[in-house]
Amino acid sequence: MNKNVTIVLIIALCVLGSSAVFIASSIASIRALGRNPSASPKIFTALIITLAFTEGLAFIALLIAFQILATTK
Repeated sequence: MNKNVTIVLIIALCVLGSSAVFIASSIASIRALGRNPSASPKIFTALIITLAFTEGLAFIALLIAFQILATTK
């Protein structure tokens, strides 16, 4: 398999993986807020922390993939 195709697949998995975590955590927090609206500050804080870590990991993975792409040329 070509190195560029492999790197494109890695980038796609990075984006899709972080999007899946983003969607799953958002759905879980909306359901939790529906069951217990009085716990919204705790749920919102946990949601923001989860989304920040997810975005950070996706960003790091994309930086690594782009670095590999730059060194293969």
